[in-house]
Amino acid sequence: MGTSVMFIHGLWLHATSWEPWMARFRDEGYEVQAPGWPGDRETVEESRQHADEIADHGIDDVVDHFAEIIRGLPEPPVLVGHSFGGMIAQKLLGRDLGKAAVAIDAAQIKGVLPVPLSALRATLPVFKNPANKHRAVSLTAEQFRYAFANAVSEEESDELYARWTIPAPGKPLFEAAASNFSPHSPAAVDTANSGRGPLLLIASGKDHTVPESVTRSTLKQYRHSDAVTDLHTFPDKGHSLTIDSGWGEVADTCLAWLRGQSL
Repeated sequence: MGTSVMFIHGLWLHATSWEPWMARFRDEGYEVQAPGWPGDRETVEESRQHADEIADHGIDDVVDHFAEIIRGLPEPPVLVGHSFGGMIAQKLLGRDLGKAAVAIDAAQIKGVLPVPLSALRATLPVFKNPANKHRAVSLTAEQFRYAFANAVSEEESDELYARWTIPAPGKPLFEAAASNFSPHSPAAVDTANSGRGPLLLIASGKDHTVPESVTRSTLKQYRHSDAVTDLHTFPDKGHSLTIDSGWGEVADTCLAWLRGQSL
């Protein structure tokens, strides 16, 4: 049996958006799975139709959901997460529930400052109404283009939007925004754990939602850990790097890194 890999999606994308990655990793001999978040339905269309089931799940709810799945596996998997999925992967790795983790354009964890203006604009559809903390919020095609697909053509952006987007719970964004004012924030990660598995942080130079500066600040949070913590930057990619036409380059970079860690 090959090493197990669990893919964790972030806000506004459905778990099936990992399908090309799963095929690529499966071809390399990995056992793969991509569970949805709590409340997600099996398909994009069903998830859109049942947004109320997605609403009001916070960071701890999502972490506990994946932790329960992992505890049912023979051994901890390699965790590959994008955006908020990257934060979830780091939290699970810090709890020794992952063999290793790749956090791609990961949402800011507690301790990361400041929040760039582009990130505030990208998340404005949620923050403009405080009631959205307990709701599921959808992006328009125009909002998706700014937040995710600014580094690809408008035509490709529209295709990605139609194919993969689902409503997202507002609660994790509110929790992350308040993390540095909350002593027990769910956005806190055990960055000092020196016994954890290796971690690769991936940044994108054109990302509006999680700018490269956020990922570099995240790397600094791990300065007190002796465990492997690496950074790779794609200067010309945006937040859609896991689903757009350049996804293969990102996946192959992750695979090469895992081989380098004997995984």
